[in-house]
Formats: sequence, structure tokens, C-alpha cells
Amino acid sequence: MSEKFQGYLYLSLAMIMVGSTVIASKLIASGLPPFVATALRFAVAFPLFLALMRLTRTPWPRLERREWLILFLQAGAGSVGYTTLLIAGLRYSSATDAGVVIGTLPVVSAAIAILLLGERPSRSTLIAIGLAAAGVLTIVLRPGEGTSHSALGITLVFGAVVCEGLFILINKRIRTPIAPLALSTIMAGMGVAVAIVPALFEVPSMQGVAEQSLAAVLYYALVPTVAGFILWYAGSARVSGTEASVFTALAPVSAVLLAFVLLGEPVSINQLAGIGCVLVAVLSLAMPHLRSKTAGQAQI
Repeated sequence: MSEKFQGYLYLSLAMIMVGSTVIASKLIASGLPPFVATALRFAVAFPLFLALMRLTRTPWPRLERREWLILFLQAGAGSVGYTTLLIAGLRYSSATDAGVVIGTLPVVSAAIAILLLGERPSRSTLIAIGLAAAGVLTIVLRPGEGTSHSALGITLVFGAVVCEGLFILINKRIRTPIAPLALSTIMAGMGVAVAIVPALFEVPSMQGVAEQSLAAVLYYALVPTVAGFILWYAGSARVSGTEASVFTALAPVSAVLLAFVLLGEPVSINQLAGIGCVLVAVLSLAMPHLRSKTAGQAQI
């Protein structure tokens, strides 16, 4: 098995795990408040990341006070904001709809860079943003269906995607290089710190905790969070960054298929059209970079 094929396999497994977080969040939403679930997720993952750092002898970064503040904002937006909004949104929305919306992350990140960083968009970026918006609208605007709750759920899930996009944007503000494992460990530790206070306010309202919700939290912490990290970076070490970014398109496909297989959710024409638009949007962002890389190799 070649190094590149191994990379593709690892990246595919990692993105399938990312898609499975939608299913886990759906199960969590039925039995746990979002901040409690988020605090538990990171409380389980944090010591495991610490152990991995010790085993791999990964050093802690030496950061300025300003950079620690940026990391704290990252944890609030990407780690806690994403998880809590996704869980809250799945109280009202189907996992299939949420999977389609999650797939817009690369395009939303590009749009945030344009709006907040003033980056000049290329034609392919504008087309990708339009396609992603069309994909979301196909599942929000479904004539003849009572979509008030679904629209609320999709709005919350989209808010989770925006939080993750801000996470990516904020990370660019840090000048000091941080090892991926160290960054994941810091995010997990700060995620517990950010989520624990609002979680304490949610505890009194908890009447009963379903075993499947706790199992889903444990799965979320162990598999997508820790194992997904290992697989993603093992894969990305074997391929180019642009090639790795293409595999993010597998996450919404995984979420939709798993929702159909595990939760028995029906898949409508609108949802298939939506996921098709999102996949084309993500691929249209990556193709120009892949073409230029291929052309460069041909010249060499």
C-alpha cells in the first residue's frame, strides 16, 4: 500500500467520523443539555490528549499573553460554540438536514475570510458560495412542509458552522507555530473551562439522563475527537494540503448516509439536491489548486 493511498484512507476514515458527530449529537440532544454534554466531551478527551502529548513528547508552545487570549476565544467559538449549537440545533432538525449544512464549512470559511479579512474572492470562490447557499436553501425552503422547527434547527446548525469558520479564521492570528496535538490538547482543556460554568446552570433542569446520550458523548470524545485527530493528521502528513481539503466533502455524505442507516431518517429529493450542491461547491474550491499543482508537476 503506497503512502499516498494510506493518506487517502486515513483522511476518508477521519471525515466519516466527522460525519458521525451529527448522529452522536442527535442522540445527545434527546437526553442531555448542550453545555453539559460539551463539558463532558472535553473532560473525557482532555486527559487522553495529555497522555498522547506525553507519549509523543510533544512540547507545550511558548506563547505571548495575547496569543493565549486568542486561543481562549478559539475554544469559545470553535470548541464550545460549535458543539453546543450543533446539539441544540439537532433538537429541532433532522440529522440529514444538519449533515448537509455541516458540509458548507469550507465555503463558509472562505466567505468569512472575504468579509472579515478583506480577501478578494476569485470567480470559483463566488460560485462555490452561491452553490453552498443554494444547497442549504433547498432543505430550508420545502413547500408543503411544516418547516418552522426545521428552519430553527438549521439556523442553529448553521451557527455552529459559522463558529467553526471563526475558529479557523482566529487561528490565523497566532504567529507562534503550535504543534497540532498541542493545539488540540489546549482546545480540549479550554473547552472544559468555557463550558463548565453554563453547564452548572443547566444541571438543575436535568430530570433524567438517557444511557444512549451518555454513550453518544463518550463516543464523540473518544472516536471523532481523539481518534479522528490521529487519523486526520496521519493522512494529511502523506498528501498535500489541497488534496486533504477535498476529503472534507465526505463529512456531509457520511452524515446523511449514517442518518439513513442508523436513525432511519428518510432522504428526500431536496436533501439529495442540497448535498449535491454542497459537494460541487467544496470541489469547485479545491479544483483550481489541484490543477495548478498538476501543471507544476508536469513542468518539472
